[in-house]
Amino acid sequence: MKNIIKTSMLSVLMTSIVGCEGFLDEKLKGELAPTNTFTSTYGFEVGITGLYALTRAEYNTWGEGGAFMHNKACPYEALQAATDIAEVINSDESLLPFGNLTLSSSTSIVGSYWTWAYSVISSANLILDHSEKNNNWDTPKDKERFQAEARFFRAYAYRYLVYLYGDVPYVDKIMYDFQLNFTRNPKEEVLAKAVEDLEFATEFLPENPDDGNLKEGKLTKWAAYHLLSEMYLMQKKYEQAEAAALKVINCGHYQLNKKRYGVAKEQPGDVFSDMFLENNQNRKSGNTESIWVLQFEFNTVGGGTNSDDWTRRAWNPMYFSVTGFTLADSLGGRGLAQILPMKWWIGTKGTNADGDVAGIFDNKDIRNSEYNIKRNWYYNDVSNTSLYGKKCNITEATWFTNKHLFPAITKFFYGREENLGLTGSYKDRMKFRLAETYLLLAEAYLGQNKPDKAADAVNEVRKRAGAPQVTTAEMDMDYLLDERIRELVGEEVRRFTLVRTGKYIDRVKKYNNKLKDTVKEHHALWPIPQSIIDSNRDVVFPQNPGYGSAN
Repeated sequence: MKNIIKTSMLSVLMTSIVGCEGFLDEKLKGELAPTNTFTSTYGFEVGITGLYALTRAEYNTWGEGGAFMHNKACPYEALQAATDIAEVINSDESLLPFGNLTLSSSTSIVGSYWTWAYSVISSANLILDHSEKNNNWDTPKDKERFQAEARFFRAYAYRYLVYLYGDVPYVDKIMYDFQLNFTRNPKEEVLAKAVEDLEFATEFLPENPDDGNLKEGKLTKWAAYHLLSEMYLMQKKYEQAEAAALKVINCGHYQLNKKRYGVAKEQPGDVFSDMFLENNQNRKSGNTESIWVLQFEFNTVGGGTNSDDWTRRAWNPMYFSVTGFTLADSLGGRGLAQILPMKWWIGTKGTNADGDVAGIFDNKDIRNSEYNIKRNWYYNDVSNTSLYGKKCNITEATWFTNKHLFPAITKFFYGREENLGLTGSYKDRMKFRLAETYLLLAEAYLGQNKPDKAADAVNEVRKRAGAPQVTTAEMDMDYLLDERIRELVGEEVRRFTLVRTGKYIDRVKKYNNKLKDTVKEHHALWPIPQSIIDSNRDVVFPQNPGYGSAN
């Protein structure tokens, strides 16, 4: 496996080279050339492992072995900025344009997400192309299995492109000839193709997540059904979305975690906080809820690096800047507070911040417990005897001015005692979990004007949280969007959820005081990267409305 991972990383990089083969008029002779690699089941295992790594690199910042680099801090948090959940104040320069809605076609992460998505697509197309040429398989099912994985990832990448840019070029094969005349396919066509890929994946991906031959992090058909449900929702095909979500819920392999489990089950905590402790994300830990988990495990071949998942850096306070505090893994490690939770949903309870804001959590909701939202901060520097052990209050200034202390989402806490200065997180990341499948099901029911059934689906999640049941009368899209915050804040791509449900403008205007007078309809999409417009010299490549002319 060690050799597979090392080789696969190089194999992914060959994709961009082979894409220019006709233009360069050069034949690849190296041992990692696709014509040499994709000649056996083992060769395709090498390639598909590299595709997993490239997909995981949506979080990557500055490299350290990553298959792709955004070359900016916290790219994933650009997808949380300018929504209804977080404010971006005095942040890293890479996030400010997104937090202030001053992004342009030349903003770095605008271009890097485009490049990342098409890198995934190109690599998937390479595997699909060579799978049709290869006849040397270990088992008769190998061809369809690899094709199913590649098509899942292709659909996953087009999901990002459609959400972020709208109409985009649809490419489903390797472009051997240099091309300067791409056109934008309507997003409805691109979505339809993504759905076709996912429907194929549901048929040929493995069924049993507990199969001993299936490595942690590998896709199953249930991950494809989960994503397929979301794609149907984007198409407003609510009955199909319902059916896909129910396939996952009723398959018998997954249950919401309702009992303490894992590395700290005998220590103070609750079943929700258990899911976000290091080494508690995969099924081997006892987690029955995870459907697809991205693998970042520390000190493991093929695992994460310090430049991978920087969500912790974005969400956690800079408490260590306060006299009387020192870096500690129990306090979340080294956070830099690049995005701040808004008062309206997290509340001011237990703080000295301005206002008496209740927030959106019920008192009995464990997702609001001290194990999941840290509101009480105590000085921890033992060398400062006058302060050690005393409480340091959260104030308006510590929250929104200097970002030293505020109610912190502990799901992003991470630190290592031997290196507390780490910026990245090495926790495996739950990409799809069953709680979200229930919330997708609720969205499908609301689309069919069935609030009673939507309430039933949401209540499955709320039961686990120990929260009061929502009634049919209370159940609407805004309630569902609030519930997604309670359950999935920082995990889901909030921008995608608001755009899909048609609530982006309304929710930003209602809850984001900084942007309520700035946000416009065109902000629901990002601009097309200027580099794409400039390089497509043979045909005008239209810019999205609101972001200037095409050239």
